[in-house]
Amino acid sequence: MFSCGTGPSGHDHETDADNQRQHVSGSLAEEIRSLTETGVLSSMLQALELIRSRELGTVEFGRMMNGINTLIIRLVYPDTLARLPQVDLPQTFNYTRIIREAERGNYISPPEDSTDFFEHILPFFAVTNQINQELLPKIIKDLETAAEIRPNSVLPLFFRGLLHEKLRQWTEAERFYTRTYSLSNECYPALTGIARVRRLSGRFSEAAAQFSDLIVRYPDSKEIKRELALSHYGNRDWARSLPIIDEILLADPRDGEFILMKAYILLEQGQFPRANTTLDSYAPINPNNRLYLFLRARVQNEGSRNRDSALNYLRSILRSSPNDEEALIYAAALLLESSRAADQTEGRDYLERLRRLSGSSIPVLNLSLRDAVMRESWQEAQGFLNRILATRRTIEDLIDGYHIERGLGNNTRALNFARELYERDTSNNDHAVIYISALIDNGRRDEASRLLENRINLISRETQVSRGRLLSSLYFQRSRLHTNDEAALSDLRLSQFEDPRNLDPLIAMFEIYIRRREERRAVIYLRQALAIAPDNPRLRRYELEYASLLGRN
Repeated sequence: MFSCGTGPSGHDHETDADNQRQHVSGSLAEEIRSLTETGVLSSMLQALELIRSRELGTVEFGRMMNGINTLIIRLVYPDTLARLPQVDLPQTFNYTRIIREAERGNYISPPEDSTDFFEHILPFFAVTNQINQELLPKIIKDLETAAEIRPNSVLPLFFRGLLHEKLRQWTEAERFYTRTYSLSNECYPALTGIARVRRLSGRFSEAAAQFSDLIVRYPDSKEIKRELALSHYGNRDWARSLPIIDEILLADPRDGEFILMKAYILLEQGQFPRANTTLDSYAPINPNNRLYLFLRARVQNEGSRNRDSALNYLRSILRSSPNDEEALIYAAALLLESSRAADQTEGRDYLERLRRLSGSSIPVLNLSLRDAVMRESWQEAQGFLNRILATRRTIEDLIDGYHIERGLGNNTRALNFARELYERDTSNNDHAVIYISALIDNGRRDEASRLLENRINLISRETQVSRGRLLSSLYFQRSRLHTNDEAALSDLRLSQFEDPRNLDPLIAMFEIYIRRREERRAVIYLRQALAIAPDNPRLRRYELEYASLLGRN
């Protein structure tokens, strides 16, 4: 945030340009000023060289112009390798007062009658990311006046681009950066500005392409290298972003932003031990950082399967920011999946808080849907899904649609979801299993049988890790096609053999033996199923109904 003041006004206003001419010959002073005012790096370095070669560095004019050039170069061309003089501003110049006030966050407006370029440009040093909206028209007017005084200067246009970027006005920022570069193709920061606002506005591919070109032309630019890494990161192009991040961290191992970016990439790649080690290196920097705590939670849950430890990190976030939506969603999901009643209650408390905060957001609707499905509250789940489908229609949404409609007994609608899912990718075995199940539910047994046998033959010849799980699902579906118990039981045993943790064959065998009044056999499969999923709503109903068989009366 900055405030506004005014410089001397009226006839008493003696410009710093007048002061300069009193100390240095007029033509030399004008040449140095003119070179500086262009804002072009080569011209500004030429001005500095004139001050050095003419031994003006000790006189007030030389000290002032050395300072102005150095400060502008640091702001506009931060990556320059040129050796810049120390800033030693003389107190007799009004420019010094403007710069010192800008450092304090105070915007010093030029007098109304001022035609001094620097009196309109130097106040911009006060502009930070916290922009006083009341001063905005004045800042724009001062920059427009500076452009009228010096039409060949890149500074007024570049600063306009920077101003609009700080205001998150991406289109205007890009327009002024483009005008800057059109005025002088030496002003490469205008090109980086164009690419940067494209990244900030979510156009990651365009930004990455432009920064890839710029890094070839300016290989020593730290800013361009960082922006290239950020662009690839925003585009989720881990293969390209990670090597650049490693290079940045090699130069500065304590760059916290990029340490966390690296940890996130490793986590997304499933490299949990490396992600954990990377987070260890961040801990001494700021152990209370919100993103650090969230990534720690994810590593604990997804990498170590340590839900309680993950929840401790998430609760640390929520103690500081009780309405942090991402942390609430992640914590609620973990708690709702817990077998502990206290955890489930806490999870539903979080979910209610989320509904009050942003009940219409897709992540919150999706979590509400998950909760309803876990409780087999199909009508409630259908309401949440319909609201989601009004916005998107992902693979996950189609799978949910199939399960919900099936749970409601709407087999035709379930088949519609299953068919759409299968047709999106007929090579996907999981989708094929769902489609086969829907065909059986709708009495299309021959079609289901042909598709099922074809899939079993294909998967039996594969060696993939998920082979057993897929075969288990297919054998279970085939058991549903049989008209006699023995044939069905044969396939159910095959299903259980391929995946001992698949609930479907265990429940089906329990139901067959209960129907045949073979309780001793039935209870074996019920016990196995309860050991795998004690909170499954269907199993809990059976547990209550057959408590005496389980010896729990």
